[in-house]
Amino acid sequence: MTRRHDLTDAQWAALEPHLPAASGKGRPPKWSRRQLIDGIRWRIRTGAPWRDVPACYGHWFTVYGCRRNHRAGCTASRPIMGWGARAAG
Repeated sequence: MTRRHDLTDAQWAALEPHLPAASGKGRPPKWSRRQLIDGIRWRIRTGAPWRDVPACYGHWFTVYGCRRNHRAGCTASRPIMGWGARAAG
């Protein structure tokens, strides 16, 4: 289910090539990268606690971990934050 403020297909198509490639190791992910990024964006937009991230974006701790990894210097952090404002215009 796509929510009003989630990335559009066009925005996702522009963002996805800038994300690091998946390692392919370990078990397959339970939530898509798009869901997790939309969850990060939801949390930043609303300012709600991490535990209040809706389940449709994945478990809150997984969304938080994804954001924490991006803040640790992942090259994908630059395009994710504030993406909606740049891509929508």
